[in-house]
Amino acid sequence: MTNLFRSLLAATTALTAAVGFTPAQAAPANAVKNIVLVHGAFVDGSGWKAIAEILTKKGYKVSVVQPPETSFEDDVAATNRVLDQLDGPAVLVGHSYGGAIITEAGNNTHVKNLVYVAALQPDAGESAGQLLASKPAATNYIVPSKDGFLTILPEHFQDAFAADLPKAEVAFIAMSQVGTSVKAISTPITSPAWKTKPSFAIVATQDRAINPDLERQMYARSKAITKEIVASHAVYISQPRAVAEVIEQAAHAAAGM
Repeated sequence: MTNLFRSLLAATTALTAAVGFTPAQAAPANAVKNIVLVHGAFVDGSGWKAIAEILTKKGYKVSVVQPPETSFEDDVAATNRVLDQLDGPAVLVGHSYGGAIITEAGNNTHVKNLVYVAALQPDAGESAGQLLASKPAATNYIVPSKDGFLTILPEHFQDAFAADLPKAEVAFIAMSQVGTSVKAISTPITSPAWKTKPSFAIVATQDRAINPDLERQMYARSKAITKEIVASHAVYISQPRAVAEVIEQAAHAAAGM
């Protein structure tokens, strides 16, 4: 080994330790390989891009559901449509209102574990809207359309949804919002999958769209393995590596089931 190579190796090792960087590692051979990602209200599946790339590079097979947000039944059906096409067991991940979707769709036989990312986790008879009203968030800039769909006022989108994202990125997300039907968030859960399947959860401590204390309350009720991340409601976009780590934890745990 030359002196130059030794010097470069030492410098690289020191830098890695300084920034806390861990090189990407392939998924263990016995880990569940299918990861299904479900977005929440007002957005589409493109927000999962960074997480999908991280997991794909590690050997996971990632699917991104595009719930139409027209009704709760339509959103659950869209998720089951993706799950039914899988060739094996899966970890089902939901963000925000997507948590309500995976709570019902998680009963699909392919699903082994659930991951709630700053997400709603209703019990039987509870709707997303009911939970949100029980512990109001720090902001409420949601407005209805004449035909019963909800969006966030674009000028307040950053404050409510994504305070830790660049303004230009937030501006595009705000202008390309997906309207969410009042019907979708008003429909109660009938059979919560988290009562029979293990769940993992992330509390976004700076969340201003869902009260972080509501997140803690729901996850304590379900006995979810919970991690707190200092981030906005858009934690899955602003902290993709931290979120991916929790998803991998769920995939590893599911391997032994």
